[in-house]
Amino acid sequence: MRLRLHDGQTPSDIARVLDRLAHAWRVHAVRVRDWGPGWVELVATTRDPLVNLKPAPENEAGLLRVQLGRLETGEPWVVDFRVIPHWLVIGATQSGKSTDINAMIRGLAPQPVALAGFDLKGGVELTPYEPRLSALATTRDECGALLDDLLGLLSDRMALCREHRVRNVWRLPEEVRAVRAMPVVVFVDEVAELYLMADRSQKEEVARASTALLRIAQLGRAFAVYLVVCGQRVGSDLGPGVTALRSQLSGRICHRVNDTETAKMALGDLAPESLEAALSIPAEMPGVAVTVGADGRWHRARSFLVTEDEAEQAATEFAHMAPSWAELTSPDATVVPLRDDEDVAEFVEVA
Repeated sequence: MRLRLHDGQTPSDIARVLDRLAHAWRVHAVRVRDWGPGWVELVATTRDPLVNLKPAPENEAGLLRVQLGRLETGEPWVVDFRVIPHWLVIGATQSGKSTDINAMIRGLAPQPVALAGFDLKGGVELTPYEPRLSALATTRDECGALLDDLLGLLSDRMALCREHRVRNVWRLPEEVRAVRAMPVVVFVDEVAELYLMADRSQKEEVARASTALLRIAQLGRAFAVYLVVCGQRVGSDLGPGVTALRSQLSGRICHRVNDTETAKMALGDLAPESLEAALSIPAEMPGVAVTVGADGRWHRARSFLVTEDEAEQAATEFAHMAPSWAELTSPDATVVPLRDDEDVAEFVEVA
């Protein structure tokens, strides 16, 4: 429905009374879909499209795109790393956070991209996907080494772009980008573990890891290194490094959380009006989240149920797609994963 605004009215005036409109119209929800000078377009849904989702379809979104589930509007919920390079995924236990990771692993596994992971919970979360991962760090020392490798990779790609006089790797000639600048998606599970200190002796180590992760977030978009940072909670008590990192993660997914502070850290800076929706996610609907996407607006969404077994099967099936980390991070990297020519053509054409 398109409404004509009266003199003095703005779209925000209509947005403030959407709940009243839904009640008056006896529908599930009313949302602002679009607006322009003097008008606003509303969409009403008669029932909640996030209830009883069908099984997850095969991922056909394209290069560096993964369909996680469905938005409250009924449209597909797609994570596109080319549009939003870095994502913060927050959620309590059994809220659906792991399902998001499973869906991303399954969706990215057949694509010509490299995957790496940080898992300071002893590797229990990401180890099942190790066949498809080019690198996996499970201790603080390993995390430090992997962060150094990623910074070196960024430095090499900067030099490559300078050599070809381009601003990012996507402007490189295709034959150069394909063999020397393969996209890398990095999963950071339970990010709080990177910032926790048992005593003051670890302060320097934590600060170094925090600075490295922040630098990767700042430079990653231009040089095809993307972050998916996950955790049960994030808060200012973990230090200023977490707040600085959050500002670089422009994609947000907030599942059910245990405290208001975590919801504010996840969504408060981008969509403060979404906090009420995030804090009211019921425990009996795992996978439901509030997300801020490419259009800058917030939406309720629900992820498809992708089990660990399904993600592990994809990781095993496409293990041959994982390039050697040593070769990938070499200054003269010329790694091309083995795959059918038709599949390569498909992803390149979509991109």
